[in-house]
Amino acid sequence: MRAAVGTRTDVTTLPAHWAVRLAAYATPVCVLPSALWRLNAVLYGNQACFRGGSWEKAYVVSLSVVSVTAACLTVGLVSRWGEVVPRRLPLIGGRPVAVTAATAVAGAGAALIFAVYTYAVLNPVFEWRRPPPYDPACPPPDQTDGAGLAYAAYAPLLLWGPLLLTVTIAYYRRRTRAAATDR
Repeated sequence: MRAAVGTRTDVTTLPAHWAVRLAAYATPVCVLPSALWRLNAVLYGNQACFRGGSWEKAYVVSLSVVSVTAACLTVGLVSRWGEVVPRRLPLIGGRPVAVTAATAVAGAGAALIFAVYTYAVLNPVFEWRRPPPYDPACPPPDQTDGAGLAYAAYAPLLLWGPLLLTVTIAYYRRRTRAAATDR
């Protein structure tokens, strides 16, 4: 039986505590250090490393913004706006979010993240793409004083794929279980 319209449970049941605190809200926190590292490189880093000039800097900034925004969308899988489109959006506001659409997009995002990480890990082994020639004016992070900080900023990023996949599965189970009980 459905609850009254306007209550928190009018579409589904509440998400599990672990899905909210440990997975959904941890995802943006895991992505933020690498985004801040990239922004720091654009603002205060070695400008000789940006051979593409302002276009390359814009790419690095947009990569940071897009990655944090995408990570924040994980919170939608445990929030009200992941179940019902907010009313302030024209034409579609107030409609329930299709479970298959949300899980397909989130699942594709997790698969893309896993593919990128797999490539990043296997590329040095198989050398599919060789790094550009060494430029003494722009040493790689592992040859500078900030190597530990660079690794510390990017290490939490490895949790993004597993966290997104975990929250996506929990979202799908919760929403389909709630839809089955409404029948």
